[in-house]
Amino acid sequence: MVAPTSKEKIQSEGNPVVRLPEQPLDRRSFQEFFLTLAFGWIPRPVGSRVRNFLYQPILREIGRRLYISRNVELIGTQNIFLGDRVSLARQVQIDANTTNALVKLNAGVSLDRGVDIRTVMGFEGCRIELGAYTYIGPYSCLAGPGNISIGKDCLIASHCDLYANTHAFRDPDCLIRKQGLTFKGITIGDNCWLGAGVKVLDGVTIGDGCVVGAGAVVTKDLPANSVAVGVPAKVISQRF
Repeated sequence: MVAPTSKEKIQSEGNPVVRLPEQPLDRRSFQEFFLTLAFGWIPRPVGSRVRNFLYQPILREIGRRLYISRNVELIGTQNIFLGDRVSLARQVQIDANTTNALVKLNAGVSLDRGVDIRTVMGFEGCRIELGAYTYIGPYSCLAGPGNISIGKDCLIASHCDLYANTHAFRDPDCLIRKQGLTFKGITIGDNCWLGAGVKVLDGVTIGDGCVVGAGAVVTKDLPANSVAVGVPAKVISQRF
């Protein structure tokens, strides 16, 4: 079995998604590359103020009083929305270089050091949105191509991973890497707390007000106000 071509459809739970070829380096992409390379290294506090001003032309939308630390990597800036008072710590990477993608950080969102958000190159229409005043801890990863929605006022601790995709593997005669992906998306409600090292798998919905213990692997939906722990995560109590 040969590898999929750049226009071949990849199965996604009954909804085919077209794998698109990489986009050529246009004027906007060159501007993005130049600005982030030339000014991304400048230390705070001067650097943050410079970036707030110079990144305005390349971002889809940018709010006021942002904090963008040095060594923040922004790719596909035409698909990135940063609301008021968003904070991006050192080594944050946001990769939205996908057709019709959107990465939206609403007002007051804070991404700590090393957070990695990516829509996954070559899949169309991925949307990753973080609600107002949500915090994502150091070295956490949010990856499409399924949609990811996190509500407002959430606390996501360090080294948490949300993967809105699953590798297809049904054909034993074909390499797994050639069988494409399936994806349903991940939804987390408002006012949730995920402890350090929590993993959330594709297709999961976590209701409002949930608490998930450190190291848990969430494979199934959690009702609102649940306290869940373990591998796989199981509800052990209700907050109310």
